Amino acid sequence: MSISLLLDMAASGSPDRTAFIADRETVSFVQFSARVDRAGAAITASGAKTVVYLGGSNLALPTLLFAAAHAGVPFAPLNYRLSATQLERLLGRLADPLVVIESRYRDMLSATRNNIVTVEEFSDLTAKTEASAPSAVDPESTAVLLFTSGTTSAPKGVVLRHSNLLSYVMGTVEFGSAEDNEGALVSVPPYHIAGIGTILTNVYAGRRIIYLPQFDARKWLDLVKQSGATSAMVVPTMLDMIVDELRGELADVPSLRSLSYGGARMPLPALEAAVRSFEGVGFVNAYGLTETSSTIALLGPDDHREALTSDDPHTRARLGSIGRPVAGIEVELRDSDGRKVGTGEQGELWVRGGQVSGEYMESGSVLDQDGWFPTRDLAYQDDDGYLFVIGRNDDTIIRGGENIAPAEIEDVLIQHPLVRSVAVVGVPNDRWGQATAATVVLQPGADADADALRQFVRTRLRGSRTPDLIVFRDALPTTATGKILRHEIIADIVGDSQTTSLNRF
Repeated sequence: MSISLLLDMAASGSPDRTAFIADRETVSFVQFSARVDRAGAAITASGAKTVVYLGGSNLALPTLLFAAAHAGVPFAPLNYRLSATQLERLLGRLADPLVVIESRYRDMLSATRNNIVTVEEFSDLTAKTEASAPSAVDPESTAVLLFTSGTTSAPKGVVLRHSNLLSYVMGTVEFGSAEDNEGALVSVPPYHIAGIGTILTNVYAGRRIIYLPQFDARKWLDLVKQSGATSAMVVPTMLDMIVDELRGELADVPSLRSLSYGGARMPLPALEAAVRSFEGVGFVNAYGLTETSSTIALLGPDDHREALTSDDPHTRARLGSIGRPVAGIEVELRDSDGRKVGTGEQGELWVRGGQVSGEYMESGSVLDQDGWFPTRDLAYQDDDGYLFVIGRNDDTIIRGGENIAPAEIEDVLIQHPLVRSVAVVGVPNDRWGQATAATVVLQPGADADADALRQFVRTRLRGSRTPDLIVFRDALPTTATGKILRHEIIADIVGDSQTTSLNRF
């Protein structure tokens, strides 16, 4: 059994319902299924052992995902934002790849590399190929290979097996549950786990997918209205740009009922502004990792509404949580010695379940002997089971022997009315081992003094949590999904002339 089953069920249950709308092209489930059958046959005939896609979010993406499964080979969408050298390195790690590429990226790859076709060429080939029966696929074989963003090291190739993805979809979505009028607007990158997860879950639900190939806040708002999209998912940076585009006005999106966000931490002021702009829309915080086949915890619309309207600090704090684990997922919080910690205590988040892969190309599985995966996220859980992620293990600052989570300081600084965004990192310091440094982006037109911001933090946190240094920048370096590139911030601060005085702290 493979992920092809999801499409087979949708094409059988709702053959004439619209499956995808992309680049002015609309296809039904039965039409899409027929296209996949031919594309799968073309892949089989090519002899490829991996199918690679380099391009944006369009109809080629779901076609290749399901066609690769039809042919019984892994699918690997690559990040088109990488350099030519980085792309060639990734391709060198994949077995006999057939590379399907958008024409605009063709010059990024070596002209001598075999088995490269443009999206248009592959489409022509597919149209001329006679459909064949799908390959017999072992559910434990690899379905998708996704490379992590490599924010702190070289990208790791995550192995997602058919069984992992099927467990995720069937454990979180009810088959054929979408109404005829439902449509999901997708603008997340195709090489992100959310780009894969949204295809599988919406196909299984029978919900049409509407693609926005290149994100733009105004185009996003216009497309939601024009297409009648009822749901959408964005990363925090996208939501921030959408709110900026609205300039305090209410969003004119009468069809939208659900707006999911995830992929990075969402600052509370930005979330509250978004909720005000999208009146009546249910917000969902979806937390997941590539290694877990997408979402493992949710903070749903009711949770958001209750937290926003509550006078109870404990309840209101849930707005900063990732919610509670989804069905089929177990969680544990462990200290540095591997012992479980109690409610309210900080520990590393470990997860277990059928959708959890925890496996990498070349290095294999990192699951422990009982099947638990270390997320590397530091978190705590409250009495009601809500999980609060406070940062990454790797991001922890050790200042004078004291562990400091950057999020603790960031959550205070972001409350300052002049601060638009902030990232706190540890930088080398002779006295303390590491000093705390904050890179701050101010609101447009704002002017703030570093000492005033440090005093703002000092009045709310103990002295050791006050940033030793604050630098101002026009923007924070991030990935396309909004994850902060902390290593670039550290390199910027350490290389800046301002840091010559760091050792005075």
